[in-house]
Amino acid sequence: MARITASVYTSHVPAIGAAIDLKKTGEAYWQPLFKGYEYSKQWMKENTPDVIFLVYNDHATAFSLDMIPTFAIGTAAEFAPADEGWGPRPVPKVIGHPELASHIAQSVIQDDFDLTIVNKMDVDHGLTVPLSLMCGEPEAWPCAVIPFAVNVVQYPVPSGRRCFQLGQAIRRAVASYDDDLKVQIWGTGGMSHQLQGARAGLINAEWDNCFLDRLIDDPAGLSEMPHIEYVREAGSEGIELVMWLIARGAMADIDGGPRPNVKHRFFHVPASNTAVGHLILENN
Repeated sequence: MARITASVYTSHVPAIGAAIDLKKTGEAYWQPLFKGYEYSKQWMKENTPDVIFLVYNDHATAFSLDMIPTFAIGTAAEFAPADEGWGPRPVPKVIGHPELASHIAQSVIQDDFDLTIVNKMDVDHGLTVPLSLMCGEPEAWPCAVIPFAVNVVQYPVPSGRRCFQLGQAIRRAVASYDDDLKVQIWGTGGMSHQLQGARAGLINAEWDNCFLDRLIDDPAGLSEMPHIEYVREAGSEGIELVMWLIARGAMADIDGGPRPNVKHRFFHVPASNTAVGHLILENN
């Protein structure tokens, strides 16, 4: 049967993608950030899965204020990089896994989570930047990717508790798939940042690192954190961190298995106007 082997957590700052695409990774400003992902790229080469289930949020490319699904799963065979106003990023197209994606949709919907099925969409920096950070600049991404978009743009957004429970349902769905597949689940977005208003530029490194501690050691308790705390402590865009709880909820220890191994932890400020956090957890 299929199994989730690891979870990966990372910010998806658009300026990181621009730094990669414009060959600025060696500049003094960017060097410390990319150094924090050197281990991750080697780990990825040594632990390449068959499929990545990648949780991210769309930034008004596939969806708009006209229609924003709370949870949307991409079931297509491929997904093109989106044009976010200055042309698509020069990265490979994303190859999907329609069979596993459709199976997860069937299982999760029968588990009482309402998903939107998306058979055609482009994917923006929320998805492609994490792939670039973990995989470098290959001719093709090293495995299939299932995009899973979460609305953290237009209120009301899903609670941390709901996201954590959804991760558990995804784990059950993967485990019930007949083919012997290695699956990683990635939670992306965050960390603390605010892009507008009187607090624009807010970064709260102490709170971010506490979040990482709790994500590792107390994910169930962390899932009960109310939205107002994310906004107050991590800024208006800090709410993206609820997506990390989907990935954490899919790990084996949440269902009575052993604690995951912390393979890598990294934190850096700032990248553009955002705090960058990164974790790799392996199932035992």
